[in-house]
Amino acid sequence: MPGRRLSVAEREEIAVGIAAGESIAEIAQRIGRHRSTLYRELDRNLAGNPRPYRATAAHAQAGARAKRPKPRRLAPGTALRGRVAELLAQGWSPQQVAGRLKADHPHDGEMRVSHETIYQALFVQGRGGLREELKRSRIPVRCPARRTRRPRGRAQAPGRLSGMVHISSRPVEAHDRAVPGHWEGDLLIGARGASAIAVLAERASRFVLLVGVADRRAETVAQALARRVAALPEALKGSLTWDQGTEMARHADFSVATQVPVFFCDPHSPWQRGTNENTNGLLRYYFPKGVTDFTRVERAELDRVEGLLNTRPRKTLGYRTPAEKLDELLVATTH
Repeated sequence: MPGRRLSVAEREEIAVGIAAGESIAEIAQRIGRHRSTLYRELDRNLAGNPRPYRATAAHAQAGARAKRPKPRRLAPGTALRGRVAELLAQGWSPQQVAGRLKADHPHDGEMRVSHETIYQALFVQGRGGLREELKRSRIPVRCPARRTRRPRGRAQAPGRLSGMVHISSRPVEAHDRAVPGHWEGDLLIGARGASAIAVLAERASRFVLLVGVADRRAETVAQALARRVAALPEALKGSLTWDQGTEMARHADFSVATQVPVFFCDPHSPWQRGTNENTNGLLRYYFPKGVTDFTRVERAELDRVEGLLNTRPRKTLGYRTPAEKLDELLVATTH
């Protein structure tokens, strides 16, 4: 059975094999154990000559070690537990917390922990003691949700917008994510399709902008986007990629106001705006699908969520935050 501890009889067989000059592989095969198990056993329990391995002594030492209480990595009251709870409270996932701690404390093992250990503290150890601690503080825990397969069906074909430029004409630097300023956009729809916000995701840094729109009419969307994008530094006005939704029918007006060209994806091809699609998934944690009325979401709340996403480390960025990555790219671009 995997993980089963060595018995005293097995240790006697190891001792006999060593005395007879057998190899570790031969002993392991004879007693039905993996050779790595025997290497660990000898590493822990070898003694001096003339009898380097004694079965009874090794068994006693192993029993003593097993009884020794091991301190939990995230024991209550420790600095590490406090920091983990603080980051979870900001909406970070256990993997993001673990990755960022490793980046922030490369030489301090006391301030690093694996994401598996965080999950254990949340859902297993002490029946989820860390999760209960956060719940008492009214802090939701963000963990990956299980994906469900969407039923297949015939999607309604969008109407072709006038003057569209296909994504294949987008600048090369937008594809390789080396230069900042190339955005992907979409509407995040509220309950019953009655409200929405516009979401802009910068491809190189994953930096997010949330734009409030009073309604989904093309003129309203174009004006709201233009106001937000026009205020950006020139280095961040590269391009905008959108799907063929009718809310972007006034894309020419947006481009005239901002000098930012708009490129359009193929119909039913969300992977062509992968950064934006992923961002929309993250936003649903704060704005649940089917229940959120964006007409009741204040600008301050959009700013708060923007800040949380832009200061949350991302695995794809080496556990740097989008804000840190964007600053790095802008500095490199201006030099």
